[in-house]
Amino acid sequence: MTLTALKQYQRLECPGLWLESPEAQRRDIVVSIGETSLVLRDPRNEQVLAHWSLPAVVRSNPGQMPALYTPGPDATEALELSDPTMIAALDTVARAIAAARPQPGRLRGAIYVFIGILVGGTIVNWLPGALRGHTASVAPASVRAEIGQMAFDDITRLTGAPCTEPQAQAALAGLSQRLFGEAAPPIVLVLRDGLIIPNRLPGDIVLVPRALIEGEDGPLALAEAVATQGARANQGDPLMPILAHAGLRDTFTLLTTGDLPRDSLSGYGEVFLRSMPPATAVPGVLPDPLMPDADWVALQAICDL
Repeated sequence: MTLTALKQYQRLECPGLWLESPEAQRRDIVVSIGETSLVLRDPRNEQVLAHWSLPAVVRSNPGQMPALYTPGPDATEALELSDPTMIAALDTVARAIAAARPQPGRLRGAIYVFIGILVGGTIVNWLPGALRGHTASVAPASVRAEIGQMAFDDITRLTGAPCTEPQAQAALAGLSQRLFGEAAPPIVLVLRDGLIIPNRLPGDIVLVPRALIEGEDGPLALAEAVATQGARANQGDPLMPILAHAGLRDTFTLLTTGDLPRDSLSGYGEVFLRSMPPATAVPGVLPDPLMPDADWVALQAICDL
């Protein structure tokens, strides 16, 4: 399997066998995933032999090898593939397209409109977002935590290490438990420089600027920030901007292998520190007291080390 650069992203390529019609003989070709279509080329002169619209491609023998594809349910052309990476790519695209389609019934007319728009070219903009959304939806907690740590490592390249005075860090952990319970409270970390407003990362990591502690008379502003960021589960998945930064190829790698290449997050720190999380109302009623006075005094010295 080779990767050939396109203007917007890299495309997958592999050899295949093409049957132009039931009467024709099978022909050696090169198959690649383009921006909106499956491209079939002559390996001898690179001449394009056919374009198959990705949303219309049908696998006629699911689960069997070699895989057989047609450019539509009633098409007479056929394509035979044995390359496992290309087969996995086409299966992933098919699942992403199927997941985004409305259910049949009264919305049947909308389905036809939707497919027409895709065939017309909107898939160029739609497919990356659909792939990111599908990948984020199936990423397990362990993978999210690992990616969150990778993003945090790139962020601290700019901000420096978080403030970790032991007694103050224990006070932060206690505040998180009072706000969210002891089962799985978010990890709260204080950054010395660079972070302007609180934000969060996958793996339930909440980052707050030290100004929320050093410039306040009490823990209310800090507690509101932690409660707000920890409750943003329905306000946007923090994995989505990371996958947007990583790009389509590395997102696909994460989906198919469970690993995000480490260099794909290079430079994400700058993006994260410029981002503005959506405004949220503080959920529920905050506990009273938020923390013992001794904990607040200790917390104000969290960045002294």
